[in-house]
Amino acid sequence: MEDIHQIFTRFKAEFPEVYARHEALGKEIHENVGPLEENSRWLIKIAISAACNHKRALATHIKKARSAGVADDEIKHTLLLLIPTAGFPTFMKAYAVLEST
Repeated sequence: MEDIHQIFTRFKAEFPEVYARHEALGKEIHENVGPLEENSRWLIKIAISAACNHKRALATHIKKARSAGVADDEIKHTLLLLIPTAGFPTFMKAYAVLEST
């Protein structure tokens, strides 16, 4: 997948070994260490990114989730779950990222 954030592209160029290790760890955890289905993993990553207000990560995870076949209604439901747990303002920030992605 093409980088959607220019700063990430610069990070990869400046620190290729760190990026390679980071990428390998992320791939190992995402694909090989547990029983969750792929769509569930992407929805969890979306929820975590949204709850932590990591907008760039959220946009990236939304794009990757869509590429993996996660439907927008599943993403919206995941974000709505933020309201009673992380609060309405957190949901609105995440919803704005979804609408712009």
